[in-house]
Amino acid sequence: MTQSPPDPLYPNRGDARAGRDGVSRRHLLASGATASAVAAAGCAGDGRSDDDTAASTEPGDEPTVFVFNTGDGTVSLIDPATNEVVGSRAIGLSSSFPSNQYTPALTDAATDLLWLNVDRGVRALTVGGLEEAARIDTGSGANWQEQTPDGSHVVVSAREPSHTNYRVDADRDSETFGEVTGELDRADEGGRGGNDGPGPCDVTIHPDGEYAYVPDLFGDTLTVLSIDPFEIETQIAVEGVVADAAAPWMATIAPDGETMLVEHNEGEGTESIWDCSDPANPTERTRLTTDDGLGRGALTSEIGPESETGYVFTPGSNDVSVIDLDGGRVTDRLDLGGSAFVGTWNPAKTKLYVPVQTNDEVAVIDHAVGEIVERIDVGPGPYGATAATVRPPTDSTSAAAVALARLGLAASTAETTYCIGKCACGHEL
Repeated sequence: MTQSPPDPLYPNRGDARAGRDGVSRRHLLASGATASAVAAAGCAGDGRSDDDTAASTEPGDEPTVFVFNTGDGTVSLIDPATNEVVGSRAIGLSSSFPSNQYTPALTDAATDLLWLNVDRGVRALTVGGLEEAARIDTGSGANWQEQTPDGSHVVVSAREPSHTNYRVDADRDSETFGEVTGELDRADEGGRGGNDGPGPCDVTIHPDGEYAYVPDLFGDTLTVLSIDPFEIETQIAVEGVVADAAAPWMATIAPDGETMLVEHNEGEGTESIWDCSDPANPTERTRLTTDDGLGRGALTSEIGPESETGYVFTPGSNDVSVIDLDGGRVTDRLDLGGSAFVGTWNPAKTKLYVPVQTNDEVAVIDHAVGEIVERIDVGPGPYGATAATVRPPTDSTSAAAVALARLGLAASTAETTYCIGKCACGHEL
């Protein structure tokens, strides 16, 4: 009997064990060495694990790329100057879509925050200690969040069953820090088919900090939110071009605020380019399909620092589609050799770090040359990534915890995250 391909929205539906045994074969084969690392970390105290090359006891003012490994609840710390993993931490959770749009510029002190989607809500961890500072329950397992450029708010999209957008106070000095300060229950908008709401999916924020853009997967709309006051400013109907429904689900606005990329779950995946010169009323310029050279399964994207080049992660064809935003065309496809769903810029915005989940590695794209220049081994099932200008410490205790996680002893208790593809999911939406 031929089985139909899994639903990309619910890859683990019907599998109670999904993602819970997510330690890769490469890491299992290395378990003997990892066990030795536990003993070495405990006895020698040198802070080195199977992928540590340095140890520290205090946070450092050093640019760092954070890669969240869904297979074991660890985070790999990459030095973008050397493209080496310089430490790992076992944090007991994973994040598939951490905030990364403005995070590097907002994290220059140890108490500054990384905002993550975890389990059935959103968490904030201190960048210097990876300790929880705030937790918001959204009532949904599928969440996306982004900080405003000034760091005062976090805007959250909680998809089904909540169908709600939230504004959270992200100011550490505020009396209402970590609390919901605005809420838009959008369920009454309805959704395509049997969906009980529009499915707000992803969020990207204009660099002027006034508007947030939310693609509505089941509503076939692009919703523009005013951040203060927190309300719907504009809602734009989006038509399908290769299917009856456009199904917009992810979006990225350019650093100059003039252009936006939107990914669509229609056909084999499509990509639209939007004119945002009027931030409150964006208009679609063009839609790219696989017939235009776009890779399959367009999921998320990043845009280069000059706002001229888009990088679309297309896991259906195991590559990154490179787009000329002004020309509205695909100019290249970068072969990853495996499936990647997101990426993040280093703080200097010179290199794009792309976790290749199926290969337990990160591919590094040099923006200046437009090529993959490095592949870095990380933990099992890397998915989400973000960056900061602070590096948390690693020591013998953290190295031992990572070594145990590498053995799979902590994976069953690590808190899960919503992903598209085989990962550490498994919780209910």
